[in-house]
Amino acid sequence: MRRFLALSRSVHGVLDIAMPGFVALLWLGHFPSWQVLALSLATALAGYTAIYALNDLIGVKDDKEKVAGGITPGYAVEASAMRYPLAQNLISMKGALAWFGCWFALAVLGTWLLNPRILAIVFAAAALEVVYVKLLKVTWWRTVVSGLVKSAGPIAAVFAVIPEPSWLGLLGLLVWLMLWEIGGQNIPADWNDLEEDRRIGARTIPLVFGLRAAGVLVVVCLGLAVLASALLPHLSPLNGGWPFQLAILAAGAGLLLPPAVRLAYTLDGRQAARLFDRASMYPLVLLAIVTVFVLIR
Repeated sequence: MRRFLALSRSVHGVLDIAMPGFVALLWLGHFPSWQVLALSLATALAGYTAIYALNDLIGVKDDKEKVAGGITPGYAVEASAMRYPLAQNLISMKGALAWFGCWFALAVLGTWLLNPRILAIVFAAAALEVVYVKLLKVTWWRTVVSGLVKSAGPIAAVFAVIPEPSWLGLLGLLVWLMLWEIGGQNIPADWNDLEEDRRIGARTIPLVFGLRAAGVLVVVCLGLAVLASALLPHLSPLNGGWPFQLAILAAGAGLLLPPAVRLAYTLDGRQAARLFDRASMYPLVLLAIVTVFVLIR
């Protein structure tokens, strides 16, 4: 089982589920019914488990090239001797396909029960994940695709609790999510895999533009993400006032900006791994904040 959980990057996936939870509570302003809550959690778990497995299924050829030359130890939320388990032949292709298929089927079923309109987001996320993997050796624009994939879960969470959300609000939410993903996770992850990616001819931002430019882009993206987060309370019916807004701002400023600045200053790959870990904790902290204000209300 550990090998299959490694295929789906289970620790990372569980942390990621916090972001749809935060977004749903933010937009709804209160806890949904226990039936909706339980179904949403199960569907989110299935969706993230399937999409992460799909990444390794589609990219197995490139991953085998990486493994052949040795791989850099992962960041804390993904540090494992079983990274790329499919490429390391720790599980079979048939087993990986069955694992992905079962979880994706559960995600589709849960989505249908929550709101059939969300199915378009689920299938779009899967298609975009395939595009993202296939663009590894083609263009650095894959980073933007990564932002869209990571935003799919939280956007779907809005539709799970709000039948007709504001499209302007959704656009603002999408921009904030993409800035967080690109600056806090995608570029740092590519930085961590710098040597492996260089060997196989990947076209990532650190390789195409250099570490200095990549560091600046990380700071700019996360700086804008923190600023944009100040608008998030305006999407919510919660009457949290300035304490709510300040708590959201402090979470981003404390978790994201210091490691981003250190990375841009030092250009040290270990700092990229630390930034990835801090950015991965960001959704969990936001979920804790909004939960406190919902309970106070």
